[in-house]
Amino acid sequence: MWTFKANLLFSVLFVVFGAALGFLRNGDTFRRKVSVELNPGLTPPWVLPPGVGLVHVRGLGLNDTLHFLLCNHGAPALLMVHTNSTQSAVQVDWPSFINRSSSGSLKVEPQSSVRYSSALVFTRVWEYDDVNNTADPQQTAESSFYPPYELQNFIWSDLNETVGQSDLTVKLCGGEKTESFLNGSLCLQFSAFESEGRDKTWPSLRHNANSSQLRVWLEGVTLRGNHSRFALEFQSVGDSGFQGRVDVHSSIDDEYTPSIFKVSQWVSFPVNSSGVVGYNQWKPVAYRKAEPVFEDATPCKHSQLVSMKRIPQSGLVQAYFTEDPQTYGLNISFGIDKDPVLYSDTKYISWTVLVGMGEPPADSFSTLIIIIIAVGLGTPLVIIIVGGVFVWIRKRRSHSSGYEPIN
Repeated sequence: MWTFKANLLFSVLFVVFGAALGFLRNGDTFRRKVSVELNPGLTPPWVLPPGVGLVHVRGLGLNDTLHFLLCNHGAPALLMVHTNSTQSAVQVDWPSFINRSSSGSLKVEPQSSVRYSSALVFTRVWEYDDVNNTADPQQTAESSFYPPYELQNFIWSDLNETVGQSDLTVKLCGGEKTESFLNGSLCLQFSAFESEGRDKTWPSLRHNANSSQLRVWLEGVTLRGNHSRFALEFQSVGDSGFQGRVDVHSSIDDEYTPSIFKVSQWVSFPVNSSGVVGYNQWKPVAYRKAEPVFEDATPCKHSQLVSMKRIPQSGLVQAYFTEDPQTYGLNISFGIDKDPVLYSDTKYISWTVLVGMGEPPADSFSTLIIIIIAVGLGTPLVIIIVGGVFVWIRKRRSHSSGYEPIN
């Protein structure tokens, strides 16, 4: 009897945990073979200006290729090109590219294989004196803004020293020749991925093989006001025939980004269609320290998406897009109303964005949470089933052992 009950209990537990593990394994297993190269095809006598470089990251799939190109020739930009060929390659007309003399000096061949292209360009850093401590540039008087830092004029560090072949990262740091950036810098760290996962550093965005990540931080900048705050301006440039919008989604889980229950997605989709083909995804949070704890988090918010009349001053964008591309822009501002902590307190602020193709990755519960849920729901179920079977068996045994009268 007890052997039967033990076997039954084991069988029920096996089913419950088997279902949980099956759910866990139902993740994104798609992988790409990723490689990194600097200044593809550049040979003497042609040389780039000091500090300028072009990084090409190639993600090879089973029947397609995803190209990421990061360049600081002018305003820093990340170009993403998706092709339906495993043989597609980047070709650069270096004399024209260096001189920024004509569009079309950078191509992905064969051009007929290109299915989608878009670029994210960081154009300006705005500084404003937040006297009323609202952390809202939209409600701040124009007179409180200082002249913006034009990123197209920044002097950048040598990319040769920061390209990581093993960890698929590139770090780009720069600044102006002004007192503000005497001991400060604006940095962008690019990361490519071979498969699904999460960054260990907050906000721990979920990525996959069709995405890349940019972490942007402003460190050590000398302020021009007593109550200075910052906003980051960037623009998205894409093929004509596509349009963009910003969606904000809510979540019940803040396991990976404590106290943050929302995610913002700047998506691109074809005209007359709702299918998303590309995205920029971020969580509305920034951090005041490079290795933050919970108290170092501060909210951030985005402005309304606006259509731009011209493309930004980026050598990469100007070289790749030959026809009339569609350009949108928005700002990300940091801080919250009545926030007691200003940039001057830590001299550091960071923000992270995911750039990719297809549908944006969606958050899901971790293995630990799923096991806890399975145990929490499965244990009462096991008790009910085993208890019911035990009662049924007892009744049957009692009935079968009773005395039956002889007719």
